[in-house]
Amino acid sequence: MLIEAFPAGWLQCNCYVLASKQGADAIVVDPGQKAMPRLRKILDENRLTPAAVLLTHGHIDHMWSAQKVADTYGCPVYVHPEDRGMLTDPIKGMGPRLAQLAVGVLFGEPRQVVELDRDGDKIELGGMTVTVDHTPGHTRGSVTFRIPNGPVDVALTGDTLFKKSIGRTDLEGGSGRDLYRSIVDKLLVLDDATVVLPGHGPKTTIGAERRTNPFLEGL
Repeated sequence: MLIEAFPAGWLQCNCYVLASKQGADAIVVDPGQKAMPRLRKILDENRLTPAAVLLTHGHIDHMWSAQKVADTYGCPVYVHPEDRGMLTDPIKGMGPRLAQLAVGVLFGEPRQVVELDRDGDKIELGGMTVTVDHTPGHTRGSVTFRIPNGPVDVALTGDTLFKKSIGRTDLEGGSGRDLYRSIVDKLLVLDDATVVLPGHGPKTTIGAERRTNPFLEGL
């Protein structure tokens, strides 16, 4: 599988582009602030056409360019229904007008939105099978996307699990109890070789986090 990644915007959110091969349909995950120029370059160089934009959750640094990417390429945005409201109110709980004043942007829903409302559901996108695991804790609608990549799966964990860290739970919709339950029930049950592609920072593996993540000691 072709996997391209780059940090976007002032919060350096990892935007991922995944495709079965060059010249195929692609999946774009978490296109953040100012993601479009770099994303367009990757798509053009590899002759890729976006089939979908997937959001691990609705925070502003992960969805900033979702509407632009989806509407430009005529593809849907997939988001959990608990976080769908963040498409228009990305600073959840502060109101769309305040969000507009804070970042100078008025956000709106893309023309096509698909709700990821079934935990464990499998969806076919761009010739790839994507398993959607609901992993609340960072937000109520946080999800992890799992995709087979030969003998090793990749897990796009958003802001649930990072290299030697975990997601914060002090923002609107956050819950430490839910976050740990998600990590234990949905992530630590995966094979140690599973590659973790987080929302920020470098990639890791489930095995590495099981052994070295200080927040997971005793789990």
